[in-house]
Amino acid sequence: MHLLYLDDAGSPKDRTEKHIVLAGISVFDRQAYWLQKEIDEFVATLDHPDPGTLELHGSVIRSGRGWWRKLPFEERRAVIVQGLESAKSLLSNNWRLFGVVVDKRAISPNDPVEYAFEQVSSRFNHFLRRSYERAGERERGLIVLDKSNKETRLQSLAAEFRAHGNRWGTMTNLVDVPFFVDSRATRGIQYADLVAYALWRKYEKGDDEFFNAISGYFDAEGGIVHGLHHYRNRDDACDCPSCVSRNRTSG
Repeated sequence: MHLLYLDDAGSPKDRTEKHIVLAGISVFDRQAYWLQKEIDEFVATLDHPDPGTLELHGSVIRSGRGWWRKLPFEERRAVIVQGLESAKSLLSNNWRLFGVVVDKRAISPNDPVEYAFEQVSSRFNHFLRRSYERAGERERGLIVLDKSNKETRLQSLAAEFRAHGNRWGTMTNLVDVPFFVDSRATRGIQYADLVAYALWRKYEKGDDEFFNAISGYFDAEGGIVHGLHHYRNRDDACDCPSCVSRNRTSG
């Protein structure tokens, strides 16, 4: 089974922000332990009195809130990059990144969160189907999300997609509705937080530092980037991997 840990960044109702993001990491179930181990070992180097309780949240780290205030700004940025690089020690064929970035003004009046969830669940389902077609072994997937006020709506959306499908077909490879957990309980959700924050910083603020640490790890095949999707006005120029891949295949 593949576990897709997801978290969001940006606020759908904040008019000062342009984008919302839903993103994270898919790992083969046996690799989830190793991701946890890698992050735990990294956090243990940060001189926190109880490293097991120290959560990795991109916006909190960068802004220096709470315990992070003791670290200089450049060190805090380095923590985010190093946290993102934790996954690189995993077996390369057993993990992928997925992310959806939505320009809220471009998709209005539709709900950007619902659109992002539809996209990311469909792309995860597509990845599982390709894995089956390639290896001949059927793999199922489970989406794991941080607890939030979107829990009920996302659960019902997933159930609808699995039962009735969406514009791209049925979600036959997902075993159940999303599983919601407290981010304090799993490093997988914390890693997803860092991925979502890296995308938000790139698209919202033009800050590529965190994104550059993970840009080559989004699900892709044959030069087409499936795991990263950027919804924007077509007239807006963008050279991100998603848009470049999309323009190449549609030309």
